[in-house]
Amino acid sequence: MAKARQLSQQDIEELVERARRGDGAAFGQLVEEYKDKIYNYVSRMLNDPYEAEDVTQEAFLRAYRSLPRFRGASSFHTWLYRIASNLAIDVVRKRKRQEPTYSLDEPMESDDGEYEREIPDDTGSPEDRSTTRETRVAVRRAIMELPEKLRDVMILYELQGETYEDIAEILNVPLGTVKSRLFNARNRLKESLEQLVAAGELEVES
Repeated sequence: MAKARQLSQQDIEELVERARRGDGAAFGQLVEEYKDKIYNYVSRMLNDPYEAEDVTQEAFLRAYRSLPRFRGASSFHTWLYRIASNLAIDVVRKRKRQEPTYSLDEPMESDDGEYEREIPDDTGSPEDRSTTRETRVAVRRAIMELPEKLRDVMILYELQGETYEDIAEILNVPLGTVKSRLFNARNRLKESLEQLVAAGELEVES
């Protein structure tokens, strides 16, 4: 089955304008365009597919209700991400004192809605494949253990592929703050992984 054509920026702007005038079908097209991206982002922040689904639905509901007040000062893309980000941050703060309920072994869903699963590598030994998998799990764990502000930037830039400028709009912070947080996040991540290697809990891949 052929994949639907990705909407151009002009298409998005026209749909937003129609949706602002009350065209439900136009808003439905916007949901189809962004639902996987928003779910993916929220899922990576929360590491709970059920909460991620709830937050994604709430983000689109709030966007729909707020559309009449949307004036295009930022792109619809970053405006929608900002709504989702604020909702996800609220969830994280509410459960801060609770133990995480996610599994680091679960596959992550990609932006096209497909799950990222391990692809067997017949060229390596079972030990090699195990080491590669353990490295991915360790990196994911280290990202999730970053302070909230650093984690958000890391997820948006490294996993979602957002630009510095879009992240600044999504998080409502200066561009320089985005760059400094990403720099600090990478250093924290490097330190965490180096500690695991030094403790013998993670092998360095040659």
